[in-house]
Amino acid sequence: MTENDSRPVYFLSDSTGITAETLGNTLLTQFPDGNFHRTTIPFITNVEQAQSVVAAIDAMAARGLEPLVFSTVVGPDIRLVLGTCKAMVVDLIGTYVDELERTLGKVASGKPGQAHGLGNAERYKSRMTAVEYAMEHDDGQSLRALEKAQVILVAPSRCGKTPTTMYLALQHGIFAANFPLVEEDFTREGLPAPLRPFAEKCFGLTSNPSRLSQIRTERRRGSAYASLQQCGFELRSAELLYRTHGIPYLNSASVSVEEMAATILQRMRLRQ
Repeated sequence: MTENDSRPVYFLSDSTGITAETLGNTLLTQFPDGNFHRTTIPFITNVEQAQSVVAAIDAMAARGLEPLVFSTVVGPDIRLVLGTCKAMVVDLIGTYVDELERTLGKVASGKPGQAHGLGNAERYKSRMTAVEYAMEHDDGQSLRALEKAQVILVAPSRCGKTPTTMYLALQHGIFAANFPLVEEDFTREGLPAPLRPFAEKCFGLTSNPSRLSQIRTERRRGSAYASLQQCGFELRSAELLYRTHGIPYLNSASVSVEEMAATILQRMRLRQ
């Protein structure tokens, strides 16, 4: 299929567009055979901008397939304009605001950017501090203040430690470190020395040998490090280490970072 055969999808927001993308794409996953061409338009903050967006969507509609629009715009005047476009509009905010106002007996603020902005200064600061911690403690670079970690991800190279710790820090404000398992860790008894005082904070990641070999090949093609045999050995050894020391773990081969983070939060009881 070409781009012309794709269903146009628009994510509209008066802020960053992250929420519109997340919720809209979640709905679209229920249609795995769909061919979608996605466009995000953030920071729609006045009626004039909204009118320009409507014109662009209407022009796309005139070319063929009816567009899909997912909107998290808060302002009622802007929502009203966007609702006139020649598309199927899913108003992810307006659909529920009226009902919430009735139930809570209060009028919604109508202020955009509350989900991802600086509205909660303390929470924002805590997330940034957690990100700094994750960066310092990435791949075992630093063992300083390891006692402050809420979770320490442990895994062989390229099993997804770094993106998961960064997501936990940025999205949830979790102090997360990660520590690589190397070959000598599989030939000695016990956990690596730096982890022994913190075994109850450890969470293991594993993968499938073929998937890990594929990822490592992109980095070091033809190396022993990327061989199927080496990947299988490391994964088997890591899983034995986890089981021996009662460390919970999950297979990251076909799981998104978001799903891994949610599983870790739940199993380590770190929900905030």
